[in-house]
Amino acid sequence: MALPSTYADRNCSLARALEIVGERWTLLIVRDAFYGVRRFGDFATQLGIPRASLTTRLKALVQEDVLARDDNGEYRLTDKGVALWPAIRALMAWGDDFYSPKGVKRALHHAEDDGPIDARGRCTRCGDLVEVPEIQIAPGPGFESTGPAKDPVSAKMNAPRRLLEPI
Repeated sequence: MALPSTYADRNCSLARALEIVGERWTLLIVRDAFYGVRRFGDFATQLGIPRASLTTRLKALVQEDVLARDDNGEYRLTDKGVALWPAIRALMAWGDDFYSPKGVKRALHHAEDDGPIDARGRCTRCGDLVEVPEIQIAPGPGFESTGPAKDPVSAKMNAPRRLLEPI
């Protein structure tokens, strides 16, 4: 029996948010968009998602104005999509805390001064609340490479770089 895609309690902001980003693969698509993935084929390769599922999720994210698709067929996060960053960051931190015994998988630093970014999104060096385009992401101590990068997109995603920088 298929699970419903809507929640009975539509008078709840969390329930409404889950209707948009709570389906399998959706938050991983959004995460990869933060990492700079823009092309359909690159999302499919990075996530190992069935192409039909990816098509459905991308269409829904565009319809909800979380992603925009340009004339070249590339996807980018809209302001509404970028506003998901605190939730993505919090889920990543939760996963690191409880499921990554060797430490953070992806380290976040302030690009301006290379200060580590804390759980609230503040640079521990300068104290600034760091905006998404100013976040440098790099493999952390808990990062486990799955072997040599099989493609240029993987190589770029696994190297230090700024969020939202197109791959």
